[in-house]
Order: sequence, then structure tokens, then C-alpha cells
Amino acid sequence: MARFFMAGTNIAGGMAIMKGRDAEHVRVLRLRPGEDMIICDGRGTDYKCRLVKADKEQVEAEVVEVVRCPAEPSVKVSVLCGLPKGDKTDYIIQKSVEAGAEEILFFTSARCVAKPETPEKKLERWQRIAEEAAKQSGRGIIPRVSWAGDFAGALDAAVKKDLGLFMYETGEREALNAVLEANPGSKTAAVMTGPEGGFEPFEADLARIAGLHICSMGERILRCETAPVVALTAIMYATGNLA
Repeated sequence: MARFFMAGTNIAGGMAIMKGRDAEHVRVLRLRPGEDMIICDGRGTDYKCRLVKADKEQVEAEVVEVVRCPAEPSVKVSVLCGLPKGDKTDYIIQKSVEAGAEEILFFTSARCVAKPETPEKKLERWQRIAEEAAKQSGRGIIPRVSWAGDFAGALDAAVKKDLGLFMYETGEREALNAVLEANPGSKTAAVMTGPEGGFEPFEADLARIAGLHICSMGERILRCETAPVVALTAIMYATGNLA
């Protein structure tokens, strides 16, 4: 079923009026009067609608039912990634949204190869990727994609969550599944993963001092674009959001 977010849409008197980009999308999809669609308010509420008419100016749909979006996880997870090279950011955003992330933040760290002077310019495109992934996966929100700045900025964001997880591939670590089992009531969580080459030892030391759990995901070394998605999926499984 076609899914749209509320941008450019007004709902009043049991009718949804769509204009702009989403209205154009309805026409591109060639939806016909009588077909069903979902309009989400971006805050977790779905409006199940039936298309009434679509013309060059606007789209009109009848609201049939209003329900909470069933796809939103019970735990809000922030994914913080060391900025990778090339288009790996696109993969991280898309798959993290599909897996249930609340937000995705990128930052620079000691081993980052990619160090754009103005990463903020990419945020608009990154946010569009998040929106398309949210539509495809039936999410009730569009996860926010933002720039955390340097390692200290990312660490500051992580420590504000109920549960902070720092993925590290060497040294003294806790098993990720053991940490998740020991913290079943966490409502918010943060996952920090490194760029190509991982984190420097001093960064892991800073994370430990800040109170984050230094975690292992087993003996396999995961790519920088794979690690955040695997860790996020483990959280979703441990909290019953993959049932």
C-alpha cells in the first residue's frame, strides 16, 4: 500500500488534501479513485485513506481509520557513526532506518579518512534517503539525520541516552548480548561505531570514562557500514522489536 508523510497535506473534516511533491507522487504511481493509501503524521500516527480524486492541482482522499503505526520500536536508538568514505553513508542511513533507528548522526574521529569541510551540505540529501527508507519500511516517523561534529560531540550525544554502547574490536570488552540482557528496561540507547580502521585506543578509553559500555560483537571484524546495522538489529531483537 502506498505510504506518504504529512508534508504538504492537510486533514480536516475526514478528508486529506495533498499538494506538492506527494500529490505528484500519487499521480506518478497512477493510483485510482477507490484505492487505499496511508498518510502518516511523522509522529507515529497513520491515517488510512481511500483516494477520492487526483488532478493537476491536488489530491483528495477520505480518511477511513486513524491508528498508531505498528512499525515503531519500543526503544529509541541513536546510531552514531564515524564518517566513512564515499556513499557508505547512504547505506548506513537506509538500513538503519529500515532496522528501526530513531536518528542517525555522523561525526569525525581520529581514523576518519573522509573529512569534508562542510558535511552539513549533505544533510538535505541524507534526509531524503531517510524519508524514502521510512516510506518503504512502513515507519511512523522519518528518522533525523544530523552532523554531530567531532568525537567529543558524538560522545556527548551518546551519554545522554539510557544505554550507551561503544563498538570496539579489540582489548577489554563486554559481550553485546550480555549488556543488552542486563539492561532490559532502557527506553533510549546509543550505538557508536567507528570509520574505516575503527577507533583509536584513546577514544575507547574516553568512551569508557564517560560511562559507555565497550562492546564486542564477536570475533568477526565488521565493515564500518555493517557494524551499526548489526548492533541496531541486536538491540531490536533483545527488546522484542523483531518478534
